[in-house]
Order: sequence, then structure tokens, then C-alpha cells
Amino acid sequence: MQNNRPPSASILGLAGLLPQLLCLVAVFDDDTRYIALSAAFLYAAVIFSFLGGLWWGLAVTNPKAPQWVYGIAVVPSLLAVVSGIPWMIGTTWPGPSLALLGIALIAALWIDFRLNRLGMMPVWMLRLRIILSTGLGLTTLALAAL
Repeated sequence: MQNNRPPSASILGLAGLLPQLLCLVAVFDDDTRYIALSAAFLYAAVIFSFLGGLWWGLAVTNPKAPQWVYGIAVVPSLLAVVSGIPWMIGTTWPGPSLALLGIALIAALWIDFRLNRLGMMPVWMLRLRIILSTGLGLTTLALAAL
């Protein structure tokens, strides 16, 4: 597997942290607070779902992929939807939902490490995933705490 990170992967990956960082700034203005929290939740949920698609894609391109990868690849989308249920039914939101997604984004690195050990994820991708999941996860947790 290729171990040289394409420059566009770094640039675009890091740019993917900007929406959550903007939400972190906007949350301090009373006029934009709820919009920022809503946008932060939606963005974290979408990106978490995207990770499942990434894992699925790695599995379908590798004939030796273990079957558990397909099962774990659907978990992010399901968890993203479930985390929105409190909002949908009008209970406490978005703090707990944002916290759940923040923790899940960071915990997802465990799967990335497993995929790397199986030879399904190149080292450069794992390194980028560490930066992106940690950055997005911590920013999402910070928003949950505010």
C-alpha cells in the first residue's frame, strides 16, 4: 500500500475541521448559539457516517477483509441517527448528543488502528485519521460542554 500522503488529502482533510471550529466560535454569540450547536451536531453526525463509508470502501477493495468490517461500518450511521433522537422528540439536546458523537469520533480510531494492522489502511491515512478524528472529536466535545 502507498505510504506517501497525497497533499490534497492533508489540505482537504484539515479544511474539514473548519466547520466545527467556526461553530465553536459562533456558540459564544447568543444570536448564533443554537444555530452553531445544531450545525455542529449535524456536521459531526455526517462525518461520523462518512467514516463508516470509508471503512466499507476499504473492505470492498480488499478481498481478504474480515467480515466484521462490514458490520462495524454500518454502526456510525446508525449511531449518528440515534444520537439525534433526543432532539427529534424534544428532550435534552444537544449536549448529550454532541458528547456521544465526540466520544464516538475519537473511539473510531480503534477501528482505524485495526484496519491498519490488517494492512487495509495505509500508514499515511492512519496518521491523518488520528489528527482529524482527535481534532473533530475534541472540538465536538468542547461544544457539548458549552
